[in-house]
Amino acid sequence: MEAEKDLIVIGGGPAGLTAAQYGARGNLSVLVLEEMATGGQALLIDDLENYPGFPEPIKGFDFCQRLEQQALNFGVEITNASVSGVEKRGDIFVVKTDRGEMTALAVIIATGAKHRVLGVPGEKEFTGRGVSYCATCDGPFFKDKKMLVVGGGDAACDEASYLSNLTDKVILIHRRDRFRAQKALAERVLSNKNIEVRFNTELLEIMGNQKVEKVRLIQNKEKREYEEDMDAVFIFVGTIPQTSMLEGVEKDEAGYIVTNQRMETNIKGLFAAGDVRATPFRQVIVAAGEGAVAAHAASQYIDELKGQAYI
Repeated sequence: MEAEKDLIVIGGGPAGLTAAQYGARGNLSVLVLEEMATGGQALLIDDLENYPGFPEPIKGFDFCQRLEQQALNFGVEITNASVSGVEKRGDIFVVKTDRGEMTALAVIIATGAKHRVLGVPGEKEFTGRGVSYCATCDGPFFKDKKMLVVGGGDAACDEASYLSNLTDKVILIHRRDRFRAQKALAERVLSNKNIEVRFNTELLEIMGNQKVEKVRLIQNKEKREYEEDMDAVFIFVGTIPQTSMLEGVEKDEAGYIVTNQRMETNIKGLFAAGDVRATPFRQVIVAAGEGAVAAHAASQYIDELKGQAYI
């Protein structure tokens, strides 16, 4: 069996599109498989203001359009397809999709991770208009404003600490009576004068007209519901890595793919980049950088397979 492509990239977000671009620039035939619209989570960013080279904020949609066009300019092929499995047969990878099987010499997994949502009324409606899942992305837009943080793990405590540098009105709620975050992180939050911690408290509803204006909360022990004015709601209740189609790939306890610094997984020729990978910092620029590294490593691997490795 001969491979149809040198490289298949699964996922069309910043990691996948950057990987595809670098692969194509390296003279590989590259196919990107994207289930939805190219851009991934970056499409949800209202104003992207911290990506190097863009001194003026750019809309997430516009940024993703540029990424896609740049990849196409280098000869990348992009196809809408849902991937159900990846299998290695000899030196060939077989990617199973709803459009049939597709083959390549190497595969980069860049499927990302979806933010776990609360599912409360108003959450979906106000996403990008006061509801956010990324403090470093959107926090600066609410400087000196009143912000609600939901969650009790490392991410919630980390992001609340970050937001406390922007305002002295951060309220952190957690449905249990103590944090599940690392002790050092939890203590840092509890001792921060800019953060008010409310345990045994849950978010019931997010309200407003064109943007977030108010929330409805419940104090569980007292069964007391109340409304409170709020300018922004940051939700950190976990993420779900999109790895269900993969078998035999090493993952960490949270389900993220484990790689070395070359983005190589435990399966030779299979690479991972971006939010789907076990990484300490999930940002657009990090995903793009990892995509470039993955494509470079994949190109070297393919050269070895073809007997063209530079010695």
